[in-house]
Amino acid sequence: MSLFASPWIVIPGVGICTFLIIYFNAESIFEFLKNQSLGNREYVIKRLKIMFVEIDNKRITGAMLMMSFGIGALAFVAFWPNVFWGLGIGLILTIIGWRIPKLIVEVYYARRASLFVDQMVDGLTLMSNALKAGIGIPQAMKIVVDNMPDPMSQEFQYMISQNINGASIEETLTDLAIRIPYPDVQMFVTSVNILNETGGNLAITFDTIVRTIRERIKVEKKIAAVTAQGVTQGAIITMVPFVLLILFYFMDSSYIAPLFNTTLGWLMLLGMLTLQTIGGLAIRKVVKIKV
Repeated sequence: MSLFASPWIVIPGVGICTFLIIYFNAESIFEFLKNQSLGNREYVIKRLKIMFVEIDNKRITGAMLMMSFGIGALAFVAFWPNVFWGLGIGLILTIIGWRIPKLIVEVYYARRASLFVDQMVDGLTLMSNALKAGIGIPQAMKIVVDNMPDPMSQEFQYMISQNINGASIEETLTDLAIRIPYPDVQMFVTSVNILNETGGNLAITFDTIVRTIRERIKVEKKIAAVTAQGVTQGAIITMVPFVLLILFYFMDSSYIAPLFNTTLGWLMLLGMLTLQTIGGLAIRKVVKIKV
């Protein structure tokens, strides 16, 4: 019998190797676990504050715990008395559930930021007209607040409040660029700050920014129309294996039973999922064009 076939050699060996790996990389491992645990919670809280969503931090923590450990515990109970599958599925659902709030908040934040950029066309047009009439920047911001919907109205109202409390226009605009780090916002903030220091016609600058944003939006719509077919084809190709698997299961489950009952079947499923993931990411990379 081979020396490495004995469990008395393999199990302690694996244990010692695991201990050594953790011991020599303890700092990196603990930092990773901290970022994936407390880091997710702090990220969600910070993003919600940036979007002016007032929610108690304890409620956010409780919701994240329920979505992660709560769902994981339910999965463990559902698979009882099969402890192995219960722990495995429960751990996977716990990890996924802990990351879901971050993904949801990030999607909501990206949608809000994109809406703000789209509203900049009308908002900067209002500011340009106000400046041409001889009104100052704070008064022009007030006109935007009175005539534009959220989120632009929220952001400009917050900047006005900062200015009233002692912050300069440059500081409030820089803070806006931090809250919404998009190229169009950066261009707007940089232009105003430079012209405030060196002097210049802000109204003409705003008109130029508006034209630039409009042209970018036109280009993005053209790209979306051209790549729509590729996006649809990528989604269909990615879903075909899963649809066929479901069809075979309902037609005759014996066809696909070896995939779940044998080691070779599990390896084939793992290979299929890996290749599908790589293919989907590759298609997305090809059809996604940044402007």
